[in-house]
Order: sequence, then C-alpha cells, then structure tokens
Amino acid sequence: MIPIDGLPVLTAAEIRAAEQAAMVGDVTEATLMDRAGSAIAQAAARLAAGREMLVLCGPGNNGGDGYIAAAALKRQGLAVRVAASEAPRSAGARRAAEIWGGAVESLNGAEAAPVLVDAIFGTGLSRPPSGEVQDALIRLAGAAWLRIAVDLPTGIATDNGKALGKVPQFDVTLALGAVKLSHLLQPAASVMGEVRLLDIGVATRSHARTLTRPNLPEPDANSHKYNRGMVAVVAGSMSGASELAALAALRAGAGYVLHLASAEVSGSAAPHAIVRRPYTADALGEDRIGAIVIGPGLGRHDDASTRLRAALVTGRPLVIDGDALRLIELEMIAKHDGPKILTPHGGEFTHLFGEVTGDKLSATRRAARQSGAVVAHKGADTVIAAPDGRAILCPEASPWLSTAGTGDVLAGATAAMLAAGLEPLAAAEAGVWLHAQAARRLGKAFIADDLADALSAVRG
Repeated sequence: MIPIDGLPVLTAAEIRAAEQAAMVGDVTEATLMDRAGSAIAQAAARLAAGREMLVLCGPGNNGGDGYIAAAALKRQGLAVRVAASEAPRSAGARRAAEIWGGAVESLNGAEAAPVLVDAIFGTGLSRPPSGEVQDALIRLAGAAWLRIAVDLPTGIATDNGKALGKVPQFDVTLALGAVKLSHLLQPAASVMGEVRLLDIGVATRSHARTLTRPNLPEPDANSHKYNRGMVAVVAGSMSGASELAALAALRAGAGYVLHLASAEVSGSAAPHAIVRRPYTADALGEDRIGAIVIGPGLGRHDDASTRLRAALVTGRPLVIDGDALRLIELEMIAKHDGPKILTPHGGEFTHLFGEVTGDKLSATRRAARQSGAVVAHKGADTVIAAPDGRAILCPEASPWLSTAGTGDVLAGATAAMLAAGLEPLAAAEAGVWLHAQAARRLGKAFIADDLADALSAVRG
C-alpha cells in the first residue's frame, strides 16, 4: 500500500488507456486482474489482523478483482466469504469466479462480517446501483468493524466526485494502478477514508497529480531580509483581514512584510516585525517588493477598485484574494503580465468564472487558461491549476478551516512563497501545503490568528 502524495491522478479514460498500453507480450487483462487481486488480498490480510472477511463482488472486472482476492485469502488459510450482487458477466469476472470456486452468497441474504471488502462496482460507474445493492451495502458496512473499498466505493462516479446514490463511509480505499479524480474531489472524497495505491504494473502519466510536501525555500549564509522575499499587503476597509495576511506571510518565511493601510498604525501594534505605512500607490513601486497581496479586507468601494488597478499596473507578482476577486474582471487580469495567483473560494470562483458544471478539476483548468493565472480553487477539495494545464489536487482539508480569516492566512503564506522566488504553481502548492499542515497541527476550534502563528512551527 503506497501513500498517494505526489502521484499522478487519472481519469477513467486515462486509466483504461494505461491498462491497454500495459498489455504487451505475456501481460493480458487476466494478468492485471491477478495482480490486482493478489495486491488486494495482501492489503486486506494486513488490515484485517485475522478477523473474518466478507468480499462483495459485482458482475464486472471490479468483481473479478474481488474473486481473485478472496481466492488468495482462502489459500492463506484466512476466514473469508464471498457475496455477489449478481452473476459474473464479463469474461474476466467469470474466470475469476471459477478461480474462487467456493460458495457465493446473495448480497441481500449475506450476513455481516467484521471486515467488509467492497468490490461490487469500481472505475467507470455512470449510473446509480440498484436500490437493493445500495441498501445491502449500507447494511453490511454499518455492521462491519473495518470497511475496505476496492478502487472506488460502490456508487461513486470516477471523474467528478459525485455520489450516485447512498454510499457508506469507508475506512480505507485501495486505488488500483492509479489515483482517480474521485479519490480527491468532494463529496466522494469524504467517504474514502485513507486512500492507498496498489501497484499493478501499469505505467501512469498525467498533467494532474496530488499535493505533496514541497521544497520550501530556506535562507542561507548570503540571505538578508529582502532576498528572502519582501511582501506588500494592501489593506482596505477591514484591516484585520490584511493584518492576518501580513502575519501569515511573515510566519511562512518572508524576510520583510509591508502592511499598507489607509492610515499609519501606531508602532506599538503587534507583531512589531510587520512594517506598517500609510497606503500610497507609489509605495507599490518599491523595487524590492517580491509579491503583492491584494483583496483581504479590501472592500468593494471606488477606493478599493483604485487600489486594485494600482497593484495590477505594477507588473509585480500578485496574489489576488477576497474582495479583489469580486472587483476584478478577466480582461484586467490578462493585462497584468507578471506572475499571478488567484485564490477564490467557491462563491468567488462562480462570480468570476461561472458555475462549475462538470468536475472541479476541469473548471479550474479552464479558469487558469482564461485568466492566464494560477488558480487555487479553495475548499475541502482544493484544486490548483496553471494556464498550461498542470494541476494539483489536494487531500481533504480540516473542516475546522471553515472559520473567518483562514483564507487571508492562505493568501499571505502563498505570497511569501511567491516572493521567495517560487514559480506560481509551486508557490500556490507550498502555500496550500503549509496552510493544511498548520491546521492539522492545531486540531480543533482554532482561529485564523492561531493558524497564522502555527505556520512557523510547520516551517520548523
């Protein structure tokens, strides 16, 4: 079982093509099914720790993987039963059922076992399973101590994260050959439990991958406050939000943070390491500024629009967040020829780019192309996309991030990475990773101020 950090993410069509490409010489569909079944059995045996297992098999090749796994478990002398939703239909599933050769219970009549292995339907499902299948799966999963899904839980669409009916909560999902979109997109991702990859000898390539620990910029003997990265944060009518962004930039590793507010703030304001000056458009012309953050607490009045235009004409690297995403238009973004990162949540994304009608990855890629910017489409399933089609899908984030100000913290952390010299996609990934790790470290019921402070500990 392989952790999925940094691995390629494939669509159903891409994994089918990869499997076809793998079938050369002596490698056949049956070979891949045998490899999958053997890997499932190995993982299930380790996780079950001697407990009885019930393997649920469907009529297609996912069911075939289940039959092969059950046969391998039986050969190991482990307690295993098989129940089927219907008779095997594909040639691979029929062959696999013959290899199992044992009793096959009906799905509806099967008694629960401590460990449930769901191999009914996996990749490629496009319509809801029957009500009988859904009800039986809910019943058996509810009575199990451990719930394992093979490839994808039954009832999950492969490419868009949608649930096609009632889907129980799983503890572990074993991705066969490659990580799929629905392992990471909501609402499907919330029922997966831990996702682990099983290698079945299929070479995978994709322009999309999962989030992984980034190579964060580190100071050396030649570093000083300016070449570590100077971040300017443009304040507006709600200075608390921009203060959070400024603090986050500093805690994430920026060498110098300039907070430009409507009026000069007393030098006694904490933290004292943030340099506070009155806002002027000329202040944004400082040659040493490595990134500008605009949007947190900016407001939506005429003065806010003026400040946004002033930031855009500098040509400096930008992180555009919050209110600025409500004020800006695609034509304005396109005129800025410097590096830029947009960090919209769902509502801001819809305002700027329209409703997400398909899957979140496709929508975010389209937005990146239209804007010429890296787009970090925030949420429990954050998706980051670059204009050239490269994309990063992020594991489910802490639900405790759903509190005011956490987006401002992300904007500041991302700006610190951009100012340090990372290219925009890498800067966005680093910011999202730092943000998620800080939330994980804090646990529950934290506030945005705590989150910004925790960035230092994550860097450590």
